Amino acid sequence: MNSKLSLYSLALSLLLGPVAVGQTAAHPAPQYSTQGSVASAASAQTAVSYASVSQVNGLLAQLEAASKATQADLTKLRIERWKTDGGSKKRSLGDVDSVQRNLQNALPELIGQVRNAPEDLAASFKLYRNLDALYDVLGSVVEATGAFGAKDDLQALSNDLNNFEATRKQMAERVQNLAASKEQEIVRLRSDLKAAQAAIPAPPPKVTVVDDNAPAKKPAAKKKPAAKKPAITPVPTTTPPQSPPAQPKPQ
Repeated sequence: MNSKLSLYSLALSLLLGPVAVGQTAAHPAPQYSTQGSVASAASAQTAVSYASVSQVNGLLAQLEAASKATQADLTKLRIERWKTDGGSKKRSLGDVDSVQRNLQNALPELIGQVRNAPEDLAASFKLYRNLDALYDVLGSVVEATGAFGAKDDLQALSNDLNNFEATRKQMAERVQNLAASKEQEIVRLRSDLKAAQAAIPAPPPKVTVVDDNAPAKKPAAKKKPAAKKPAITPVPTTTPPQSPPAQPKPQ
């Protein structure tokens, strides 16, 4: 369990790191004439060695042979004839169906991804994780076959399980080596980038030329603020007083 967790942590730390090797190819670092070795170093790292290709081709061929043999052995099982209860038969049939679907669909696709990109850490890790799950389910089928099935079926499936286990161990070792190699590559790329940035010449400082013979400029006259016009106060309208009515004269 500890080795499996350490393998997961190695792969995930590289995949989620701040610098991704796959992104270097998509967004190449700027190339400077003073340094000149960044692009050549990156292109050299993208080449896959013959030893790596040979190793992965042998591993995948071994895995394809184990898959073909396992599918043939699974079709020979007669789970319906096992002397056990219906629930146990149903679980074993479900496990067999799961293994067959994986071997026919998921596994070939993952094998193709690794074959097309032998040193792609993400593709290799996905294949290893699939093998890990496949080994667990196939182990349950072998265990049930040993308890209720024929001895010949048990022997054949046990051999298949051992082949998957050997391939799984080799794949785990390859993933660890790829993770270590990619980590070293990232360190080298960061070092080259720092060297390239340090080699870039600094821009010359700005120089201000002062002409002593030039006439001094008079300061601009300040504009006086315009005087504000006094506000016009409206004259109130008055009503003239009305004269009292004339009194009649006495007779």
